[in-house]
Amino acid sequence: MIKKIKQTRLEKILIVFVIILGIITFGSFVSIKNKCLFVKKHNPEKLKFKNPNNIAVLNAPCGNVIIELYPDIAPNSVKRFKMLIKSGKYNDIAFHRVIKNVLVQAGDLEFGRKNNINYAYVGTGKSGYGTISSELNEDFDFKKGSVALARTEQKNTEDSQFFILLDDAPLFEGEYSPVGKVIYGLNVLKKIKYDDKVEYVLRPDFINTFEMLK
Repeated sequence: MIKKIKQTRLEKILIVFVIILGIITFGSFVSIKNKCLFVKKHNPEKLKFKNPNNIAVLNAPCGNVIIELYPDIAPNSVKRFKMLIKSGKYNDIAFHRVIKNVLVQAGDLEFGRKNNINYAYVGTGKSGYGTISSELNEDFDFKKGSVALARTEQKNTEDSQFFILLDDAPLFEGEYSPVGKVIYGLNVLKKIKYDDKVEYVLRPDFINTFEMLK
């Protein structure tokens, strides 16, 4: 007759430990595999806005980023930004420059297009509409979520590229033309692909769509 061998207390503890370790490992694998797993989704159709005509919706890999535009602060910059959004120019454009927890930058219409990205020149491309004058505003606080047009080291060179801050940047105040601020979905941008070693990303994430709400 085969005797039933009882597990020792230590053996039971080890089994429980192995099971817990397995659950943690599986959960970590799922989280890494799906970077968007815990990102809150925002449906602009279910939200109310004071001025829906100035609401833009950028759809990125992990969801919607909802931006309120400020034409009263920078009218010409916002006019250019809206024109490019409404014409679909930003669709399938790379987030070519990403600094972790600092900013994401996109909008290179010439060299940053999906399936035709030029890594040698991305970040230097033009829109074809020409540059516009800087609209600097000393009173605008470049807080987390601020959206502004990018430019070269020289002023009055704004075109189609823009950046969104992931953290406060007071040194930017009076240096860039602000166009708006993220009011929902900032965490979506924190999931954009980045490289710890360089600012310009190889095989970057892309804007899926960028549209005006109205």
